[in-house]
Amino acid sequence: MRAAVCRAFGEPLQIEEVAIAEPGPGEVHIRLAAVAICHSDIVLLDGGWGGDLPAVYGHEAAGVVRGVGAGVSTIAVGDHVVVTLIRSCGQCHHCSHKRETQCDVSFSLDDSSPLTDGAGESLQQGLRTGAFAEEVVVEQSQVSVIPEDIPLDAAALLACGVLTGFGAVSNTAAIEPSSSVAVIGCGGVGINSIQGAVHRAAETVIAMDVLNSKLQIAKTFGASHTVNSQALDCVQQVMEITDGRGVDYAFVTVGAKSAIDLSLSVLARGGTSVIVGMPPSGIFGEFDPGTLAALGQRIVGSKMGSATVKVDIPKLAQLYQNGFLKLDELISGRYALEEINEAVSSMRAGAALRNVVVFT
Repeated sequence: MRAAVCRAFGEPLQIEEVAIAEPGPGEVHIRLAAVAICHSDIVLLDGGWGGDLPAVYGHEAAGVVRGVGAGVSTIAVGDHVVVTLIRSCGQCHHCSHKRETQCDVSFSLDDSSPLTDGAGESLQQGLRTGAFAEEVVVEQSQVSVIPEDIPLDAAALLACGVLTGFGAVSNTAAIEPSSSVAVIGCGGVGINSIQGAVHRAAETVIAMDVLNSKLQIAKTFGASHTVNSQALDCVQQVMEITDGRGVDYAFVTVGAKSAIDLSLSVLARGGTSVIVGMPPSGIFGEFDPGTLAALGQRIVGSKMGSATVKVDIPKLAQLYQNGFLKLDELISGRYALEEINEAVSSMRAGAALRNVVVFT
C-alpha cells in the first residue's frame, strides 16, 4: 500500500510503498476512504511536539473494515467505520470513570508499529493511527461503526475535529441552556464548538478569530456575534455583547498563548475557560490566581472532547443524518494522496477548515 511518510520535520511528505502487519488480537484492519488533515498533524510535521522519525501521521479517518483480529466481536468485515486516535482499555481507573481519553494502559501497538517501509525499517504510527496511508491497523477501541449511508469523507471529520470541538462544549463543559459562550479560533475545531454551543441552546455564541473570512463562515454555523480578536477593543466588544458581564464559557480552540490569555480576559464571574487547542511544547499562558479565585473562575483542559468513542460518534452521526450537524460544509478541499503536501500547505496557511485526502 502507499503512505505519505515524514522523514524530516518541516520537509515535504514522501509518497512511498509501505507494508502493514495483519491485525493481532483485539485489532482491526481498515481500508481507508478518506483522511482529513488536522492542525495537530501540522504541529507534528513541523516538529512542534518532537517524536521519532520516520513516521506516518494522520489520525482523522474513515473507511471500510478489511479484517479483524482474534477477540473482536462488535466490528465485522465490511463495516463502515470512523477511526480515532483514542485507544482505551475500558477497565482502568480512568476508563471506569468515563475518561477514556486519559487511559494509561499500554497496548501491543504502542510497543510495535504495524508499519514498515520498503527497506523493512519500522515507521512510527503517528498519533496511534498512521492514517496518511491507504490502510491502517488499529486497536478495536479506536473504531466506531457508522451507518453506510453517511459519506466517508464527511464521516472522517467525526474522528477528531468534530468530536473535539463539539465534545468540549457538550462533554467537558456541559454548558447550560441560555449560557453565553465565546469560541476563540474558528478553524475546524472551533466551528464545531460553535455547532455544539448552538445544539446546547446557548443564548449568545461569540465567534472570535483574527481572520474576518473565518468569522463570516462562523456565522453560517450558528454564531450569533463575531469579534476580530486582533482588534484593540476586542475584550470591550465582548463585554458590550454580554451587558458588561463577560461570557460564561470561553473555548480556546487554537494552540496559541495569546488566545489562552484572551479567554481569561473575557470571562464572567464564575466563568470557565476550556483549553481545547494544544500548542507546541514550551508555550505557556499567564493568569492571576488571586483574580481567578476571587471571581470563582475555572481553567479546564479538554482532550478530544472528553469523548467516549462508541457513544459520542454514533450520536454525532445521527445529528448529521437528522440535519442538525453540518459536516459537508466543513470540507474546504478534496485531494489525492499525491497532492497531500498541497493540502497540508493550505491548512498551514489557515486557508481551509478541513482539507480531506480521498483514496480511490
